[in-house]
Amino acid sequence: MEPPKPSHRERPLLFLDVDGPLLPFGDGSRPPPPGGGHLARLDPQVGLRLAALPCDLVWATTWEDQANAELAPRLGLPRLPVVNWPEPSAEAEHEDRWLGLCWKTRTLVAWAKGRSFVWIDDEITDADRDWVPAHHPGRALLHHVPSPRGLTDDDFTALDQWLRAV
Repeated sequence: MEPPKPSHRERPLLFLDVDGPLLPFGDGSRPPPPGGGHLARLDPQVGLRLAALPCDLVWATTWEDQANAELAPRLGLPRLPVVNWPEPSAEAEHEDRWLGLCWKTRTLVAWAKGRSFVWIDDEITDADRDWVPAHHPGRALLHHVPSPRGLTDDDFTALDQWLRAV
């Protein structure tokens, strides 16, 4: 006997990195915004656009819980789930370096538990794009955002299209 089908489909996850995608580093051609330090680079409109995407947002950043304390209010976002980064085994760390995987990849695939996901980060590599489909049964979009520019209109268009197709 087959298990009952769920009455609703789970929305995809969106794993969100902070430094680079949300807090762009810039190309060095302009001085940093006056006042507020690096958080002044945060565009509050990005929060509205992220919240409008058909997915469940998850912080996937070294900011961990600080993302909810420092960034969510500035972006108009509620408290989001947070990926906490375990210490990798020496074997996994060695294998990841050999394969060229980002240090976040294995943890995000495990966290998703087969659920479809988007991962937005400036550290995604081609090795990650090859490894994820071989180790994750759900659909996945690994969306690289160059750290000098952060998220743009084109990124939001691509994310929205992919998420709506899932």
